[in-house]
Amino acid sequence: MDNDSEKRPEIIGVFGGSFNPVHIGHMMLASYLSQWGYVDKVWLTLSPQSPMKDGAALLPDVKRLDMLTLAAKGARNIDICDIELTMPRPSYTIDTLRLLRERYPDTRFRLIVGSDNWKVFERWREPQAILDEFGVLVYPRPGYPVELRNVDGLEVVQSPMVHLSSSFIRDAIMRGRDMTYFLPQGVYKYIIDNKLYAKQ
Repeated sequence: MDNDSEKRPEIIGVFGGSFNPVHIGHMMLASYLSQWGYVDKVWLTLSPQSPMKDGAALLPDVKRLDMLTLAAKGARNIDICDIELTMPRPSYTIDTLRLLRERYPDTRFRLIVGSDNWKVFERWREPQAILDEFGVLVYPRPGYPVELRNVDGLEVVQSPMVHLSSSFIRDAIMRGRDMTYFLPQGVYKYIIDNKLYAKQ
């Protein structure tokens, strides 16, 4: 019998964000989801501008992409996806997922969101279509418990909770704190070398 005919499609978790900057919490979650079998790989998908966030504090796309590339260098089952940088802005998750499916028809995609985003998920563009066509993995965020209700397409992940945010990192750097152990290898040096987030 041909074993290839029995192989299931590779499952990619799409973990989108502004990654301003990427920190160890992002990497720990991506590693957990792939190692614990929720997905085969995680694609850290850089968003140029969330329709629901103020973009004033965002670094240029290229700098955030550089930091993501450094973070994922040598990481197992974690890759970078820059597809949204070529899409109309603001970009919407449903459009991103459908374009990925079109480009990689033999791959299955699942969306990864935090419980804070799940709380406002109904305000996203075509939330039901995201659940129906792709499925959503929700991971815990501090202060945003998830009610375990039966929603088709939803899976709640009991991953380790990290009390860390990009805004905390930015504020700490502005105050001159050493963020060596809060950021993936190479990312803090990149921030210091390029004088990013420093007090003006």
